[in-house]
Amino acid sequence: MSAAITQLAELIGSARRAVCFTGAGISTESGIPDFRSPGGIWSRMPPIEFQDFLSSEEMRREAWRRKLATDVPMRAALPNRGHRAIAELVRRGVCACVITQNIDGLHQRSGVPDDKLVELHGNSTYAACLDCGLRHELGPILAAFEADQTLPLCTGCGGIVKTATISFGQRMPVRAVERAERETLGCDLFVVLGSSLVVYPAANLPRMAKMNSAKLVVVNREPTEQDAIADLVIHADIGPTIGEAVGVR
Repeated sequence: MSAAITQLAELIGSARRAVCFTGAGISTESGIPDFRSPGGIWSRMPPIEFQDFLSSEEMRREAWRRKLATDVPMRAALPNRGHRAIAELVRRGVCACVITQNIDGLHQRSGVPDDKLVELHGNSTYAACLDCGLRHELGPILAAFEADQTLPLCTGCGGIVKTATISFGQRMPVRAVERAERETLGCDLFVVLGSSLVVYPAANLPRMAKMNSAKLVVVNREPTEQDAIADLVIHADIGPTIGEAVGVR
């Protein structure tokens, strides 16, 4: 393991423009449950399709009931060593962009600026109007819903308000996807941290980087389908691995 971490540190040290790509594995180390794994949230509560959310008030109420239940561990979570190491790479100018599949806002809280972050699946720490896009803070929404299950409506246009995440059946954010692809094609090192690489189109990015001659590193507790094409694979916890390589406690 020490040899692999040394190799990772060397790859980071020689990179001119790195991209870090993060998945649920980095957030579980902050105590946030994984949605997809056995025993995860979706094994107990199947995800609500976007069209069902739009067409049914009851499904919207169910979505907000789930938000009340799942928001507790997410609000309590703090950035871990892995988040801090990534933020340090951004601060040093080594990591040009962080592309994340996570929705918990922990990269921002660790110090990664918004302009260095691409959130492919949105962000669950606030809500947005599906019609005009106006941002809405969650505090008043959740308080009103908890009191009498009042469904939020946009204060700007009266449209449906939803957490700012991408649901099943909802179109991926075009600008975020396009930027993620640009950053991937512009990097010389692509580091996967805590992603099983099974969710597409996001899982195409490591292959895209490798095909464009970037070095590819995969750090994940379990094997992935792209281990075979990676220049370095480390099956270990995310925070201690990247933290040791970067020199962040």
